[in-house]
Amino acid sequence: MPETINLMVDGGEVKAGPTIAQPLAGKQMNIQQIITDINIKTTSFKGMKVPVELKIEDDKSYAIKIGTPPISELIKKEAGIEKGSGTPNKNKVGNLAVEQVINLAKMKQDSLLFNNFKSAVKIVAGSCNSLGVLIEGKSSSEINHEIDSGKYDSIINAQKTEVSKEKQNLLKQQLTEIQERIKKEMEKAEAEKKAEEARSKKLVAE
Repeated sequence: MPETINLMVDGGEVKAGPTIAQPLAGKQMNIQQIITDINIKTTSFKGMKVPVELKIEDDKSYAIKIGTPPISELIKKEAGIEKGSGTPNKNKVGNLAVEQVINLAKMKQDSLLFNNFKSAVKIVAGSCNSLGVLIEGKSSSEINHEIDSGKYDSIINAQKTEVSKEKQNLLKQQLTEIQERIKKEMEKAEAEKKAEEARSKKLVAE
């Protein structure tokens, strides 16, 4: 009877290895041809993890269904970063426009649970926050508050996804300024901590 195998692969860059070979072991399939077919179908997702459904029929014919990469992978691609922040509350690694978040919500709307498209945008914003990615220079809680207030209703309802070059440059500058401010705040906090430790040691010595 037909069998379905679910894989998570590197878009456009699948190579022969345990990820592919183990589930197909003993099935007498042309693994290299399957890899080639998957790479062709996932080339547009290069640099991202992509879910793939491989359906194998009794006669060894097969069909490949490509899913949408996890939202974290799409966010990293959109923000131009290789990985998210290890400390998202302190270290910010990206800054997206609302239009980019709308684009991500459109890409994932079939797999997200939401009541309306505005809710889908808010879900994506929350995922951005967990990766240390800002939106319009703000955290997800701040941007979602503005979304609830109706500030972005016009572009959300129109599902606008284009971002001008001028705005892209502004977002980059904004991120640099925020990163520098956070760095100074952390350095100040560290200096105050060391000063307090020094005072404590002095009091103990006395």
